[in-house]
Amino acid sequence: MKPFLTLLSLFTLFVLTSCQKDSFQTKIDYPVLPETSYDYTPKWGGMHSHMAGQDLGITDAGATLGRVLFYDKILSIDNTVSCGSCHHQDIGFSDQARVSQGIDHQVTDRNAPSISNLYDDNLLFWDGRSTNLNDLVLQPVRNHKEMGMENMDFLVTKIKAAPYYQELFTKAYGDAEVTSTRVADAMAQFVRSMIGCDSEMDRQFNSGQPLSTQAEEGRNIFFGKGTCYNCHSGPDFNDRGGFFDPFFPPNGGGFGWAQDIADIGLDEAYIDVGMGVFDPKLVGVFKIPSLRNVAMTAPYMHDGRFATLEEVVNHYNNDIKKSPNLDNVFKSWDTGDAIKLGLSEGEVSSVVAFLHSLTDDNYMNDERFADPFTK
Repeated sequence: MKPFLTLLSLFTLFVLTSCQKDSFQTKIDYPVLPETSYDYTPKWGGMHSHMAGQDLGITDAGATLGRVLFYDKILSIDNTVSCGSCHHQDIGFSDQARVSQGIDHQVTDRNAPSISNLYDDNLLFWDGRSTNLNDLVLQPVRNHKEMGMENMDFLVTKIKAAPYYQELFTKAYGDAEVTSTRVADAMAQFVRSMIGCDSEMDRQFNSGQPLSTQAEEGRNIFFGKGTCYNCHSGPDFNDRGGFFDPFFPPNGGGFGWAQDIADIGLDEAYIDVGMGVFDPKLVGVFKIPSLRNVAMTAPYMHDGRFATLEEVVNHYNNDIKKSPNLDNVFKSWDTGDAIKLGLSEGEVSSVVAFLHSLTDDNYMNDERFADPFTK
């Protein structure tokens, strides 16, 4: 009976998707999962040690289901793209391309952000258009360029027809019912479980294990002369802290630095308006990204314009443009002009060495987060 049901499911998927896209292939890959589910309890440590024992609402069965959905290409309209297609574990769940490729060889509008430690992030995507993980995980699935699954009913039908999901949904939710709400919940559980806190910097924070001499010099510059900490503080180096700036955005508005957003002076004339889509006062403003695993996640910025960390640091050192909404932290308090940090070539190299100390190799090799469809 089971072989018959499998064939029926395959045929159903073929018919369903053939009606939508001619490029559908009848071959279905099955995920390879451990007999006993991985333990998805977050491995807190280092700068996140304060989170030890916190319940993030993750179940092993829910995160396992979310892992399969994250990597399953049937979530795209033509079965060619998964979330994992643009978020590669070995490079910090980022993409090496300036912009990623979606269905039908279409390219996305921005560089794929890396994924780690998003459990409490309420400002997601480069333009902050999402404020919770359940919404985040479905936006690429529905996007017409990325995965093209604009009809959630069709998504549910495809997932129901895949023979390996009945058991996964039953384990996660007590029955095999598939809904878009459950899909989002499971994927959000998986993303929420993706915690990495074992970089050199974490170990230094936890036990006093020293950084290299050059990285230590870079840290002193980062938190001193370079003033990088103004935008990159906190355990994930993406926090502006609680300082309130009544003049940001320009002419007030009350957003303040604690919103973790900024116009960093990439262009004098805006090519991409960023959060300006939602508020004209925020033209050119983007979310401040985490620096965890940043040495692995090139290219950089929302448009992937910088190929190396040296280019990134040199932007702040010499090349900040006086854009109309340039953040106050990048302006001279005397003249209002864009600042220059005055770092030497050696100091730039030291900052880059410090940024390398934020790499967590264990996170990028954690089998709990790996592609289950890989042979």
